[in-house]
Amino acid sequence: MLREIHADTLRAIGVRDVFARAVGCESGCLRVGDLKYELAEFKRVLVVAIGKAAVPGVEAIVDQVGPWLPAGCLLQTLVIGPGELRAMPGEVEWWPGSHPIPNAGARAAARRVVELLQETGPRDLVLFLISGGASAMVELPMDASVSVEETAEFYRALVHSGMKIAEMNALRKHFSAVKGGRMAGLAAEAMQCTLLVSDVPDGMPGVIGSGPTLPDESTREQCWELMRRPELAGRLPERVRAFLESNNLPETPKSGDACFRRAEFRVVLSTETMLAEAARLCEERGFYVVVDNTCDDWEYREAAEYLLGRMRVLAEEHERICLLSGGEVLVRVGAEAGRGGRNQQFALYCATRLKGFSAEVTVLSVGTDGIDGNSPAAGAVVDATTVERARAMGMSVTEALERFDSYPLLERVGDAIVTGPSWNNVRDLRVLMAERSSMSLRNFQTS
Repeated sequence: MLREIHADTLRAIGVRDVFARAVGCESGCLRVGDLKYELAEFKRVLVVAIGKAAVPGVEAIVDQVGPWLPAGCLLQTLVIGPGELRAMPGEVEWWPGSHPIPNAGARAAARRVVELLQETGPRDLVLFLISGGASAMVELPMDASVSVEETAEFYRALVHSGMKIAEMNALRKHFSAVKGGRMAGLAAEAMQCTLLVSDVPDGMPGVIGSGPTLPDESTREQCWELMRRPELAGRLPERVRAFLESNNLPETPKSGDACFRRAEFRVVLSTETMLAEAARLCEERGFYVVVDNTCDDWEYREAAEYLLGRMRVLAEEHERICLLSGGEVLVRVGAEAGRGGRNQQFALYCATRLKGFSAEVTVLSVGTDGIDGNSPAAGAVVDATTVERARAMGMSVTEALERFDSYPLLERVGDAIVTGPSWNNVRDLRVLMAERSSMSLRNFQTS
């Protein structure tokens, strides 16, 4: 049932449908949420879409804008993200993007973004669509001497550091010429509107995609402090370290800067949206639902113990219960890591802790982008039989956890969830489901 709830949740938060509801056009007036723009006032509408949701998002936007453009108004679209882009009106450029490590294509794409934004003026409307993955898909170091390989090494160190997303992105923002509000600075004279698909904790819009078009709340003083963290010791290229530790590290644009004078933003899809849909689907199936995001950004074992502890209490109080949790857990990956990701690591650890419940408990943990770590899976769904099934096949759950090699085990026992890319990203979904039965109650009483 949890696989079904997961699939239905993804359908309910499909980017095309969400954007089609958030953006509309009537009689030449473009509506973006509660914002309105008279298209006749502009000579060009430039749409810049970056991230995992770029392709479906931009298609929905262009469907709305295209038919209402006045004569003489140019529609120009730049898309940087995965997927297949269908034919659209106007001038269209597409770059595939790279994730989670930027490559030479990410640098070339960033240079093209800079070029287009520097051409804008007062009669241009720039619509930015920013979603998860944008950080890696466009990258241009402030220090022009930093190579593509050094940039990749910097990102790799951050991804494997176990640092929180806001901390990683504070460093990315100050490292980059196209993050931390600097894209807004490049188009300072234009009218700007940013639509966000959030893959960060709610209330942190400037962290999404390293906040290329929003005021930056992080500071270079915070960067200097982060650079002293042991997680980064010996992991960064010397040129990158020297730049970020420099007393002359350039500061990012802040709230009140002139480049944001004509800029607005709206979050159109987030973890909160996803959890609301998942809760509705669980309730429709007769479950009592509790949402608890307390363990967002916790170490995966601490998060598992917390949620399983809550579930023990809830399973005593309700015959059918779903405990939902959104956000991400932290996994500090060892140097000899195998194949897996944070969701599979979390789920497999939970499988070792499911004995002694007064109900049959199933745990699902998935990435809404369809990708978990370096594996083909989006995540996994486990129950109290997972460990025994693995042991019967000659596999050790303990060894898989120690080696960060959860995917081969979960795939072999049939507990891995493989969906392929979803062209979306609103962080991870965790669902702990418990159903009390006479059999589970007898097992609990005799355990």
